[in-house]
Amino acid sequence: MIDPGAFIGQIFIIILLIVVAIFVVIVIFRSIRIIPQAYAGVVERLGRYQRTLSPGLNLLVPFIDRLRPLVDMREQVVSFPPQPVITEDNLVVSIDTVVYFQVTDARAATYEIANYLSAVEQLTTTTLRNVVGGLNLEEALTSRDEINSKLRIVLDEATGKWGLRVSRVELKAIDPPVSIQDSMEKQMRAERDRRAAILTAEGSKQSQILEAEGRRQAAILGAEGEKQAAILRAEGEATAIQSVFDAIHKGNPDDKLLAYQYLQTLPKISESASSKLWIIPSEFTEALKGLRQGFAPRAGQTPPPTAVPPADPAP
Repeated sequence: MIDPGAFIGQIFIIILLIVVAIFVVIVIFRSIRIIPQAYAGVVERLGRYQRTLSPGLNLLVPFIDRLRPLVDMREQVVSFPPQPVITEDNLVVSIDTVVYFQVTDARAATYEIANYLSAVEQLTTTTLRNVVGGLNLEEALTSRDEINSKLRIVLDEATGKWGLRVSRVELKAIDPPVSIQDSMEKQMRAERDRRAAILTAEGSKQSQILEAEGRRQAAILGAEGEKQAAILRAEGEATAIQSVFDAIHKGNPDDKLLAYQYLQTLPKISESASSKLWIIPSEFTEALKGLRQGFAPRAGQTPPPTAVPPADPAP
C-alpha cells in the first residue's frame, strides 16, 4: 500500500521541478536578445541607460536589464503634408516637403527628444517659412535648389544633438494661389505667342533674303552667260571675217567681181524697214564704172539698138 505522505511529497517535487524549469526557460528567454541588422537596442538597468546593443546575439541580466523598443538605423524618407507659407510679396503658397534623415545615435534619439519624427516635421515647417518668407513668388518658384540647401543646413545643425543626420531636403511641390496660376498661364501664353510671332517674322525675313539672293545669283549667272555667248559670237564672226578676208586676198578679185558683189548687197539693204537714207560710198561708183566698162561693146562692135518707147497718143 502506497504511503499518502510519500505520494504527496513526490507530486510536490515534480511540481517544483516543473516550476524551476519554467523559471529557467523564462530567465533564458529574458536574458537572450537577438538584434536584427540595421537596428539598435537601448538597454536600461534599473531605469538608467546602461548600453546600446549592436546587431546579433546579446545577453541581458534578467529582471534587471530592460530593452527599449528597437531604433531603426536606416535612412528614412518622410513626406510632410502641404504647409501654407507666405512669401515676401504677401502671397500664400502651399509647399510639400520631403526629408531624408538617418539616426546616427540611438541613445540620443531615445533620450534627447521624445518624438524625433514630429520634431523634424515642426522644424522643417518653421524653417521653410523663414526661408520662403524672404523671397517673392518668382524667386520661390525658381530657387528650389537654394531653398533645399538652406533647409538641409538648418535641419542638420538642429537635429545633430538628437542623434539625427539630415542628408537631403526636397520641395516636392509649390502651389501658388489659383488666381496667380491663371495670371501666370496667361503670361506664359502671351510669351509663347510673342515668340511664335518673332520666329514667323524671322522665317519670312530669311525667306525673302534667300529669294533675293537667288534672284541676284540668277541675274549674275545670266549676265555671265550672255557675256560669254557674246564673246563667243564675236570670236566666231571675227574668225569668219578673217577667213573670208584671207580667201578674198588669196583669190585676188578684180573690179568686176567687187562691183557684182555691191549689186547683190543692195537688195538686202533695201529690205530693212528702217532704211530711209542710203549713203553710197565712193568705192561703189568706181565699181559701177568698172562694171560699165566690163559690159561696154569692144572696138569694132556695133552697140545693140536701143528700143524707143512709143509716143503717147495725142489727147
